Amino acid sequence: MANNTNSVTIVGNLTRDPEMRYTASGQPTVSFGVAVNRSWRNQQTNEWEERTSFFNVVCWRQLAENVGASLKKGMRVIVTGRLEQRSWETEQGEKRSVVEVVADEVGPSLVFATAEVHRVERAGPGDAGRPQPAAVPAGGYDDFGEEPF
Repeated sequence: MANNTNSVTIVGNLTRDPEMRYTASGQPTVSFGVAVNRSWRNQQTNEWEERTSFFNVVCWRQLAENVGASLKKGMRVIVTGRLEQRSWETEQGEKRSVVEVVADEVGPSLVFATAEVHRVERAGPGDAGRPQPAAVPAGGYDDFGEEPF
């Protein structure tokens, strides 16, 4: 049996603020764009050239809420997920299609920035059976400055 994998990682800058929406059933979803730059030296001209690719990213549930609360246009991010094609028909009857990155993980890139991470309390029907984050003791972290897991 063949192992079909569809995994992608992109690193780039947000082209717009994350846009939060909710499905009819109340599921949070957020979408944003990421610009990925690639540069290389042209062998013939010895000049640097650059090309930018633009990707739409979609996040669901808790990830969507965390991204919406944390990221802004211009921030550099690392996104891992899978590519999905979505098709629809416009009100005028035109067929449209788009390929998007459906994110499993999103985080800030720390190459040109620093970040402060805050854990979020998870509660709700979608979290049944998932491990809950450990509470930080009143005294803070352990002797090595590490957070307990």
